[in-house]
Amino acid sequence: MLRAEVRRVHAENFGVYGVRKVWRQLGREGTPVARRTVARPMRQIALRGVVRGKETRTTMPGTGAPYPADRINRQFLAPRPNLLWVSDFIYVATWQGFVYIAFVIDAFARRIVGWRVSRTAHAGFGLDAL
Repeated sequence: MLRAEVRRVHAENFGVYGVRKVWRQLGREGTPVARRTVARPMRQIALRGVVRGKETRTTMPGTGAPYPADRINRQFLAPRPNLLWVSDFIYVATWQGFVYIAFVIDAFARRIVGWRVSRTAHAGFGLDAL
């Protein structure tokens, strides 16, 4: 009986309601049921709500370029300063969009020796941190 009610509420709302809204609608109609009890039949009959916004794709894998060689064999220990530097970059979502941060770390001291912030992750962005 619950599956039929869940399917009905979902269909009456143009197939955009998710678990929470279907559960609340059933409660307004006088069907007292737990939210997880609504989630189970929705999952079984493959009903999902619509997600607003668009998916942000932040990285694009290379098509044919070979990956650079691992010259340190994943051994991130250095016997003295300025012998081994490692780098990486991250992105942070803000209200204005994504901000990209590249940084270079001295493996011996485990301290950041250079960094750069940019609104775009262009090709020379990682080198700018040096």
